[in-house]
Amino acid sequence: MSSPALDILDLGDPNTFADHDLDGFWRHLRDTAPVHWNPPADGRRGFWVLSRHDDIMATYRDNVNFTSERGNVLVTLLEGGDAAAGRMLAVTDGPRHHALRKILQRVLSPRVLDEVAVTVRANTRQWIREAVESGGCDFAEQIASRIPMTTISNLLGVPEQDREFLLSLTKTALSADDEGVDEVDSEMARNEILMYFMDVVEERREAPGDDVISMLIGSSIDGVPLSDEDVVLNCYSLIIGGDETSRLTMIDCVRTLAAETGQWRRLKRGEVAVDTAVDEVLRWASPTMHFGRSVVRETELHGVTLRPGEIVTLWHASGNRDERVFERPGEFDLGRTPNKHMAFGYGPHFCVGSYLAKVEISELLMALRDFTTGFEQTDEALPIRSNFLTGFSTLPVRFLPDHSGLKEVDR
Repeated sequence: MSSPALDILDLGDPNTFADHDLDGFWRHLRDTAPVHWNPPADGRRGFWVLSRHDDIMATYRDNVNFTSERGNVLVTLLEGGDAAAGRMLAVTDGPRHHALRKILQRVLSPRVLDEVAVTVRANTRQWIREAVESGGCDFAEQIASRIPMTTISNLLGVPEQDREFLLSLTKTALSADDEGVDEVDSEMARNEILMYFMDVVEERREAPGDDVISMLIGSSIDGVPLSDEDVVLNCYSLIIGGDETSRLTMIDCVRTLAAETGQWRRLKRGEVAVDTAVDEVLRWASPTMHFGRSVVRETELHGVTLRPGEIVTLWHASGNRDERVFERPGEFDLGRTPNKHMAFGYGPHFCVGSYLAKVEISELLMALRDFTTGFEQTDEALPIRSNFLTGFSTLPVRFLPDHSGLKEVDR
């Protein structure tokens, strides 16, 4: 992998991330061009790039000069906007955003999710135990793909027989395992997810259950019930958000710990708190590389004028390695504290599912700690191709069993 020059690198192109190591590029931007212009390329519009942690945080907090309602990822921003604006939580601002968020927080609050966490724990420990006892597996396919999809599907009431299908669609919607998947395939996958949930919403209107979809159907804002479209778009957001971040973080976590044996030993010996380790795993993986905003009022940053209608992208991939905020940001340190990572965004749009993601990652760490003495990567991991998400779609590993841990009866 090479470090490209500023003027030839296009952050709108997924191949940029597959073909280059960008650490040096991000460092150069943070030091010399914290507000960088990514010029138009291949028919795509140009856009601004923010790389410093503090600038990203300030922009997330600022809902006066910036909006999410024209899209919050490059793929929709560059296409001219998000059709779900004003209806899906992630691309809604103002009072309606507040009201929608309140509805979703009711079902994704720690109090409600404590019951869900019991199932996450049981599933994670069972699947890790089985993988350890069989010697190894493709961790990405057999474990990391199952934990979050099972959890979010249970919450939404998605039947078990549909989950593999939905998982394949979420993978294609925002990232690809190979170069054969293009933007048309991704758009078709996004539409298929929407159509799937349209059918489910129809079923739940006929026969409500105790799942999130039924709860959304029964909710209203200012006395007006949520429409089918409102419910479907927020289901789409939950299934994508509930799967991708956790899955890619888990894969990166196991890959990194297999290489960082010193950090693994700290976890195994109980020398670092699991909660602290989870935050470092999230900072290190930064699976969502960016989110985007559109300028609504002219504003200035580092002497650069940002004009209404322009796209501004906020790069967690850079902010989570900012030397101005993190000591030794290039080191993976499970004991890192404080840890002001932005894996879940920040401000009004802070990820509504962050608690659930942390539960899933912490249960994974505890199962690995209890059932293995270590693990190693046995073959190359296949990177995904995306300008939004980063990570791997395969991870072959071999587990070394901890026989005393495996004998314990899970409580």
